[in-house]
Amino acid sequence: MNDTLVTVVGNVVDSPRRVSLTSGTVTNFRLASTARRYDSSTQQFVDSGTFWVDVECWNALSGNVSASVSKGDPVIVHGALTTHSWESENGSRSKPRIKAFAVGPNLSKGRALFTRDKTGRAEEATTAGESAAPHDTPEQDQFPSSIEELRSGRDYDVDAETLEQMNADLSPEPAHA
Repeated sequence: MNDTLVTVVGNVVDSPRRVSLTSGTVTNFRLASTARRYDSSTQQFVDSGTFWVDVECWNALSGNVSASVSKGDPVIVHGALTTHSWESENGSRSKPRIKAFAVGPNLSKGRALFTRDKTGRAEEATTAGESAAPHDTPEQDQFPSSIEELRSGRDYDVDAETLEQMNADLSPEPAHA
C-alpha cells in the first residue's frame, strides 16, 4: 500500500468532535497551516496561503485527542493524506483529509504535560499478536481529573531518589583536553 504520508504543523480551528460508530470511535477536527516567508524587500515575514485540512483520528488516538486538543491549539499531525470526494448540486467536489497516526502539541509554541496512556501496553501487545494480561484490560476514557493526578504518573516526581541512585551508578568519563 502506498500511502502519502504527511506531517502538518498548524492550529486547530474548531472544537474536536468525537463520535462512536460501528467501526470504532473517531474524532474529527479542522486544521489550518499558514506558511510564512521572509520578504527581503520589506524586511519582514509575510504570510503565504493557508492550507485547510480535515483530520480524522480513530480508536485510542480518538479518545486521547478529544481529551487533549481544543480549538486554537498549535499541533503537529502526522498521517496519511487522502482526498474526500462527493457529489453536490454544483457537481463533483473534493477536499483533503488526513487519517492521523499521531497528533501532538507544537512545543515551539508552549509547554505540555504528557501522561502515558495506561491502556497503551495492552493495545500494543494485542496488535503485535500477543495476548494481553487480564490486568491490562483497557479502561475506556480513564483520564486524570486533576493536575496532581497527571503529575503523579511521572516517575521522577513520585520518587526523586531514583535519579540520584542512577547517577551514583554512572562512572565518570575522563575529561578530554
